[in-house]
Amino acid sequence: MLLLIPLIYLVLELFIFQTAIDPIKYIYTVTGATAITILFFTTTLSLWFKKLIKYRRMIGLFAFFYAFLHMCNFFILDVNADLLFAFKETIDKPFIYLGMISFLLLFFMAATSTKKRFRKYRKYHKVLYIVLVLTTIHFVMAQKSLSVSQYGYLSIMFVIAFFKIKKILLPKGT
Repeated sequence: MLLLIPLIYLVLELFIFQTAIDPIKYIYTVTGATAITILFFTTTLSLWFKKLIKYRRMIGLFAFFYAFLHMCNFFILDVNADLLFAFKETIDKPFIYLGMISFLLLFFMAATSTKKRFRKYRKYHKVLYIVLVLTTIHFVMAQKSLSVSQYGYLSIMFVIAFFKIKKILLPKGT
């Protein structure tokens, strides 16, 4: 239920309070920030939140859900389902194709997250770290300037990368 709060907040802001000046941009911001926050959170489960590891699949699928809403916002509301225009926008704006690559990788992870498929594709789920890098670059490039929240995301990404690299390089018990 906790992971539905951003969606409820988004719906309330758009349809009840109507405070968003540019609804399409607002949907981009909320869905994108939620997806990347959840993705960062899933990578820290094994580091700091060991009791939540059993929920990692569900949490990851929620991250995909918000990324899917983000992508639907682009295709349906922003480019009006015009594939040719969407392709042109993708070529003109590099941050869009970084986001699309990231989304396709997330789609692969979501599609292979069932118990049977996960056993087969488990080693490929490490692509999540590539997704985090691409998504962070996508997020920063889309904003055109770094704000406090983007510095926060970048800092979190570097902290997670540091601990993951440390865990890989240093033997147990050091």
